[in-house]
Amino acid sequence: MVDRPTRPSEETREAERDEARQPAGAGRGPTPEEEKSADSREVDEGVAEHEREMLERGASQQGEGRLP
Repeated sequence: MVDRPTRPSEETREAERDEARQPAGAGRGPTPEEEKSADSREVDEGVAEHEREMLERGASQQGEGRLP
């Protein structure tokens, strides 16, 4: 397979310029109604167990990528 350079269309270039003008950030936070909805839901025990397992794995991580 031969890699050939592509030429983005003017539409693509304009979309990229528009995206580059957007400020970085996480966006809006949750509304009070969204917070209440999230807090009122029950946590699936399988999900909670998986989170505990991942936290344990991360705490005992060794090797490359570990922060001092």
